[in-house]
Amino acid sequence: MLKKQRTIGRSISVEGTGLHTGEHTKVNFHPAPINSGITFVRSDLPDRPKIPADIDYVVDISRGTTLGVGKAQVRTVEHLLAALVGLEVDNVEVEMMGEEPPVGDGSALPFVEALLDAGIVEQDSPKDYIDIEDVISYDLEKSRGVELVVLPSDDLKVTFMSDPRNPAVGTQYTVMFSLDEFVKEFAPARTFAFLSEIRSLREGGLIKGGGLDNALVIVDREITSDELEYLKELFGIKEEVFVGRTNILNDVPLRFPNEFCRHKVVDLLGDLALLGAPLKGHVMAASSGHKANIELVKRIRQVYRKRKIISKYQPKEGKDFVLDITAIQRIMPHRYPFLLVDRILDLVPGERVVGLKNVTMNEPFFPGHFPGRPVMPGVLIIEAMAQVGGVLLLNGEEDREDKLVYFMGIDNARFRKPVVPGDQLLFELEMVHRRRRSCKMHGRAYVDGDLVAEADLMAMIVERKER
Repeated sequence: MLKKQRTIGRSISVEGTGLHTGEHTKVNFHPAPINSGITFVRSDLPDRPKIPADIDYVVDISRGTTLGVGKAQVRTVEHLLAALVGLEVDNVEVEMMGEEPPVGDGSALPFVEALLDAGIVEQDSPKDYIDIEDVISYDLEKSRGVELVVLPSDDLKVTFMSDPRNPAVGTQYTVMFSLDEFVKEFAPARTFAFLSEIRSLREGGLIKGGGLDNALVIVDREITSDELEYLKELFGIKEEVFVGRTNILNDVPLRFPNEFCRHKVVDLLGDLALLGAPLKGHVMAASSGHKANIELVKRIRQVYRKRKIISKYQPKEGKDFVLDITAIQRIMPHRYPFLLVDRILDLVPGERVVGLKNVTMNEPFFPGHFPGRPVMPGVLIIEAMAQVGGVLLLNGEEDREDKLVYFMGIDNARFRKPVVPGDQLLFELEMVHRRRRSCKMHGRAYVDGDLVAEADLMAMIVERKER
């Protein structure tokens, strides 16, 4: 049964103190139309800049997930996003009166309760899921035991093992079999920090709004009464602060025996929201944090984008290639005698592309270059390389038939060996950096594994009507 997209029934607000800023802040959730996704709006800034909840807009992952467009940012948004994922809300506008949402009690529950109060309503359009068809994995550092694997599944499932290698916590394990469990079993799980890092975080200008009412502080070292008094003064805590019988400062009771691990699932779900579409897959995680989560999201997004490109231009994927010549012509404006790429063998959207050019004696330039000793002109090797790069640039553009790729510069071009009829040119291009309409790529050309040419190419996307 196809599930429909969802939004909220009415606008609703959540307000309180930001975890890191310590300032009073307010968030307004507003219903949003079909296919609009999750968008943050900084209404406290001029022109009300919009920041999509999308992996391409992640600007920082230290002590939380931060998104940004230009100078406008929203930080520590993972609990808010987890609430939307957990309730399967697809379209909503999140109006923020500051750069950080309220921390509440340190969990996703305050956002969940507000959204449920606003009501969840279906919209007249099916959800567009990201289905995991092959195993996707990411290892941050095997020495640290950080690992993420996503397996095919008919629903979103999470298996999480947390091992901070700290005797104050120990190894914890949890499983979320479906999002139906989120509200009661995971949303209430609170954020936590180790006592050994609290002082440096606060003195470093962070957790200004932190306290014992919105975070669990794990006692992982010996602490003197003088240090406890200093922490009270540093955080403005009026009540007594003590190290009791448990490993939690002030013996704050846990909501779950494995609450720390469950909160890690909350953070993971918040980061998965940055895919921009709901996920069908079984995520198996070992000790992952925001850095590993974000890298996994990037890998899932690459696979998803590649699949979308193939389905759009290539009716049936070949065994050893991504796009054939017919699909290439749907993307590129070039035609005979100047279309110099025959196949795209691999494509990682926004990052790299591998293309193939079969060099035959029938090429129109061989009779004159050179009579009796045909050699492919170096300038045409670079042109073929550039056309492969053009596929990388144009495949993700809307209305691509109205756009062209102009190459603005060629640097560091080198020709190592001649290319002759019968050779098969393999081009590999990697994105060095990209802005909105321009980029720099480094390309290499190989014949039978030997490097025959390379160059740095600068290009820009223009409208066909521009001159």
